[in-house]
Amino acid sequence: MRKTLLILPVLGILAACATPREACINDARRQVALLDQQITTTQGNISRGYAIATVQDVRVVNDVCQGTNEDGSTFSFPCQKTRVFDRQEPVAINVAEERAKLADLQSRRAAAERVAQATIQQCIATHPE
Repeated sequence: MRKTLLILPVLGILAACATPREACINDARRQVALLDQQITTTQGNISRGYAIATVQDVRVVNDVCQGTNEDGSTFSFPCQKTRVFDRQEPVAINVAEERAKLADLQSRRAAAERVAQATIQQCIATHPE
């Protein structure tokens, strides 16, 4: 999931530079790409025997803060700030359920691929180069 969040802004930037035909094709392939990511994650879970979850820890840390005097000069002082840290944590899974989930994802991917190919053909017809 986290990789998806990192990839989507990049896709948005690339889509801004794409021709109308490329943008149309990218839109058509988006669902297949998301399913591919889910399939990869599920296959990894099955091969490891557990899933990996991202957990956020909130901590108060010592820091150095800046302040401004009335005359406009700045000064430093010790302070505490709240920070959020991500960590990976193993999570128990039912491997049989993960295999069923993988089969479902692969089935959905096949259907999404057929739809994407039909949509891509429409993109090519609508936006000839």
